[in-house]
Amino acid sequence: MTSTQSTDGARAHARAQAAAATSARPQIPHGVTPVVAQRIPSGSYANIMLGRGTRVRLADPSGTTCAHLFLLRAESPWERLNVADTVKVPWQAYLSAGHPLLSDQGRVLATVLDTSGHHDTLCGPTTAGRHQLHLAGAKQGLEPRDIGPSIALFRGARVANNGAIESTGNAPAGATLDLIIHLPVTLLLANAPHPLDDRPTGDLDIIAWPSPADLITTNSDPEYQRAVDNTEAAWSAAQNSEVPA
Repeated sequence: MTSTQSTDGARAHARAQAAAATSARPQIPHGVTPVVAQRIPSGSYANIMLGRGTRVRLADPSGTTCAHLFLLRAESPWERLNVADTVKVPWQAYLSAGHPLLSDQGRVLATVLDTSGHHDTLCGPTTAGRHQLHLAGAKQGLEPRDIGPSIALFRGARVANNGAIESTGNAPAGATLDLIIHLPVTLLLANAPHPLDDRPTGDLDIIAWPSPADLITTNSDPEYQRAVDNTEAAWSAAQNSEVPA
């Protein structure tokens, strides 16, 4: 074993550990040049800054993960994901293609483009998951009070006929969810069990790449279109320093 009692020994030891480590990475889609490609182990978290027009793919490679997701507007972190409006405005609690993730200002932070997993907008995270989100936020200078209710991806829940919320578990291995980012955001992720399903989680993959053409979505619902108009007005204003967004 290399001695760490000297600076040279400590450096040699650290480099030996780094050389022996194997860092798993997600599988990159064909033809994509990612700006983010990260595998998040169970019990870990991530904080990522993403620009407008970025496509984000979250994946559950083993069919066992649970991703607790929270978004804040990057340049104005007081504007953040509002799960209640994300459910109320589109008249739907269950995420599917075309579903907006709305801020507390009625703007679209992101839109779901495609999904094959089980998700949950109703229960929020476990205590461990919330702690991980707080740690992720702290890396961006955020305090616990800045981080509101989150959405759980890949480990779902549905409302039964009697009104009880029931776990639906995970989709098969390889499930994905794609988002398009409408406004620059700070994306926080925690890989932790679901409140209704405390099984250990598996790895969580995230890949992101520029795809501005995806900002033109096929959701023609009037509620969605109003939110998009509100978003585009804010984005246009943000480009003009003389007009506050």
